[in-house]
Amino acid sequence: MAAKKNLLIVESPTKVKAIKKFLGTNYEVAASNGHVRDLPKSQMGIDTEHDYEQKYITIRGKGELLSALRKQVKKADHVYLATDPDREGEAISWHLLYALKLNEDPGKVSRITFNEITKGAVKESIKHARNIDMNLVDAQQARRILDRVVGYRISPLLWSKIKRGLSAGRVQSVALRIICDREEEIAAFIPQEYWSLDAELTVEGTKDKLIAHYFGEGEGKKEIPNKEALDALIKEIVKESFHISSVKKNERTKKPPLPFTTSTMQQEASKALNFSTLKTMRIAQQLYEGIDVKGSGTVGLITYLRTDSTRVSEEAQASSVAYIRETYGDNYVAESPATKKSSGKIQDAHEAIRPTDVSRTPVLMKEYLTRDQFKLYQLIWRRFMASRMTPSVYENISVRIDAGVHRFKTSSSKMVFDGYQSVYTQEDDGEDARRGHTLKENISEDTALHFEQFDSKQHFTQPPAHYTEASLVHDLESLGIGRPSTYAPTISTILARRYITKEGRNIFVTELGEIVNKLMKENFPSIVDVNFTATMEGKLDKVEDGEVRWKSIIEEFYPDLDNAVNEAEKNLEKIVIADEETEEVCENCGRNMVIKYGPHGRFLACPGFPECRNTKPYYEKIGVACPKCGKDVVLKKTKKGRKYYGCIDNPECDFMVWQKPSAKPCPKCGALMVEKGSKLVCTVEGCGHMEDKPEDENN
Repeated sequence: MAAKKNLLIVESPTKVKAIKKFLGTNYEVAASNGHVRDLPKSQMGIDTEHDYEQKYITIRGKGELLSALRKQVKKADHVYLATDPDREGEAISWHLLYALKLNEDPGKVSRITFNEITKGAVKESIKHARNIDMNLVDAQQARRILDRVVGYRISPLLWSKIKRGLSAGRVQSVALRIICDREEEIAAFIPQEYWSLDAELTVEGTKDKLIAHYFGEGEGKKEIPNKEALDALIKEIVKESFHISSVKKNERTKKPPLPFTTSTMQQEASKALNFSTLKTMRIAQQLYEGIDVKGSGTVGLITYLRTDSTRVSEEAQASSVAYIRETYGDNYVAESPATKKSSGKIQDAHEAIRPTDVSRTPVLMKEYLTRDQFKLYQLIWRRFMASRMTPSVYENISVRIDAGVHRFKTSSSKMVFDGYQSVYTQEDDGEDARRGHTLKENISEDTALHFEQFDSKQHFTQPPAHYTEASLVHDLESLGIGRPSTYAPTISTILARRYITKEGRNIFVTELGEIVNKLMKENFPSIVDVNFTATMEGKLDKVEDGEVRWKSIIEEFYPDLDNAVNEAEKNLEKIVIADEETEEVCENCGRNMVIKYGPHGRFLACPGFPECRNTKPYYEKIGVACPKCGKDVVLKKTKKGRKYYGCIDNPECDFMVWQKPSAKPCPKCGALMVEKGSKLVCTVEGCGHMEDKPEDENN
């Protein structure tokens, strides 16, 4: 009897070679190269009049591939659809089912999934072949259709009212709103003055010094708001003698981190490696799909990269424990690794992101990896190993020092057992190391102190930090906006549209981003509402669980969107950001130049184009004289599109500020004041003058 012929279809061609090697001669392995069918680009593809039916077409360029796959399907006795183990992968399998006409012979086809590309995982998945999970398919379709109707109804409105090439999106518009809100917070932030006071003390009879930080009176913490309060406080304290009122010694443990999920991997790769979210996902995909390793062929080095689960399989747990015990010793093996309690939806069929084989250490794999692949693999390997290890242990000493009613505090910490930090450290782990162990072990309440001197410093409260990719991913996840697979494409889209820009690691909103966000907030408040979007994500998760019919979500959402778009089309005036005539004369032909809007913002151009192609930067005067040279202060932009205010005479005059200057000088010291929300604030540190912004400047 002839051997049964099997065909296994995966998404990526990179996987084909490795999986073929695992399965032998009875299996052919082919790739779909991702999606094979989609909604058409030329139209919305959703029939809103007839039960929201979708019009799927073969993706351009996939015709020949599908034809070749159909031939392979005919030759096969059984077909395994082995696309990625998530909603998107389930939907691709469903599309393949119809594109390859496998729906006509359902007994011939099965769905299989594996979280890692290893021989054991692939063979085990075939033993657990199943039917396509229509709940997962419906969840993907619901998301796709919601994204499509938002994009295809609102984007043309942006084209007609602002400029072509813009777009709106169900997740990207909320992400832009969050960034804009943060930038508004920063712009409106008014620093508050405060002072710190340290006392330098010596232990009597020795040269041992300790620095004690002012805390307050007894158990009550007290802030020092200004220099006057500081001077009054010092006058009181110098009359008193310093003595130790209590010494507390204890051990503190620092728990190891959880293994990576998609979002925590993106955040840590951004902070530790300075990788963008897109770069992290691209490199992780390479590590998942397979690397050529001498003696082993193509092997997947990590498990599936799109997951919000921190679960680890029993096999992976056992192998990691064995490795830690052998390499580091029994006292480094965690009794029971930490787990995460989740309030949200966890795709627990998946595992955390981890190495497929812990014995493939970063050092052993280095020669087979590019520089960036090595960096990310090392991060993933170390994080996973740390998650299976014991906590770090610190010995703490906390000392309270009293001078009359006033209390000072000092403390120190030293690591007594490194635990998981023998393989992995994070930013906050370094804080303990930097504190050092400055206090002597034998310090007690009987230790006599001698006052040497005070050290005081003026400080100002700081505004919220600008978003980075890492902190934006963190907030999107904690707010329930989008899902692990959407963070990287969302950020890359709003960067590509030039709604935001990056300088170093920080994200800033461009003028175009501000205009689009304002339009969305005024005309489509629910689309950019964080709570509405998070609630919608929850409903979509219920589709995946089979609790909600997917079309009911569309039926509830679309009529409101349709009404909002129709109202905006009627009521919204075109935002004029181009071709406004100025008094600037073209030096080449004498015409009055006009303001045009390009990819990087506004610029001056000669209206005589194409005969005259003269262009120059456009600087908007704000009616304020430069405090350094007296010429006009104008609104400018950095090369990446971030707004600032500078002297028109640059580079001869280097004056610049990020906040909009006021024409009114500070009445207290005569210096420049800038706008902070509804206030005018003096720019001179220590002056502290602040007043309400005049009504005419609020417009």
